Amino acid sequence: MRERYYSKVILFGEYSMIFDATALMIPLKKFSAQWRFASHLLAQGAAASNASLQRFADYLSTENELKEIFDLARFNHELYYNLFLDSNVPSGYGLGSSGTLVAAVYDAYAKKKSEDLLQLKALFSKMESFFHGSSSGIDPLQCYLGQPFKITPKGVQLLSDDFLQKDIHICLIDTKIKSNTKPLVNHFKEQRKNATFLKRFQTEYVPHVSYCIDAMINSNKDLFFKSLKQLTKGQLEFLLPMVTDNTMALFTNEYDFNFGVKISGSGGGGYVLGFTDDVERASELLKDFEVIWL
Repeated sequence: MRERYYSKVILFGEYSMIFDATALMIPLKKFSAQWRFASHLLAQGAAASNASLQRFADYLSTENELKEIFDLARFNHELYYNLFLDSNVPSGYGLGSSGTLVAAVYDAYAKKKSEDLLQLKALFSKMESFFHGSSSGIDPLQCYLGQPFKITPKGVQLLSDDFLQKDIHICLIDTKIKSNTKPLVNHFKEQRKNATFLKRFQTEYVPHVSYCIDAMINSNKDLFFKSLKQLTKGQLEFLLPMVTDNTMALFTNEYDFNFGVKISGSGGGGYVLGFTDDVERASELLKDFEVIWL
């Protein structure tokens, strides 16, 4: 069993993955969760975590596809003795607060663990749907593996921890707004029922996601920032409700150096992702925001 379960960042593919398109994930080790027992549930956060885990255990026990996979008797026994998940992963920020929980429960209580990553993704999707109504399963998979990966309909390609190009710098820009994943995802799913929207999203938006991923993995900086610019425009056109008012200028302004942004997670708050090859100029541009450089 792992000692810690790290948060995650979806660099690209947060909505296109709903179409089984390519996505790129990395662990974010600044935030993590780990199992603990509280001496009493008055400890800060312990009671809320224990109660949340109890609700999740109840959910697992009612789902025929899930209840046979887990040792729920042991899980409930340890919850009775004040088990909780000690986590500093911010909730509502698209960093995998529910993903770390799902990964931790699977790692600790699955009777037999699968090594088939697509099978794991499907299982995690069913588990995490308790929190969001629906889930791709990709967040818990990242939190479980703790390793960068590219995912396509054909499978999961694990990447080395140092695959990122050294002169493409990534930051998290705090919107100071908590995001509610479920209504945003539901809004997007309603939109895609429109045949015109669906066709345009698949032909005009999804390819730029793949271009950004491939350019980043292949260390093609010029193509990366060119593709990112088109992706940002696509988010304004197809995912506008997911862009917060206080970051709108970052999406709409033109820059005289390599800098671009995109939503992370479901959008609507949380963090916005920023990319640049000039940290000094980007830091000056973002001086009014709280920023975490990865």
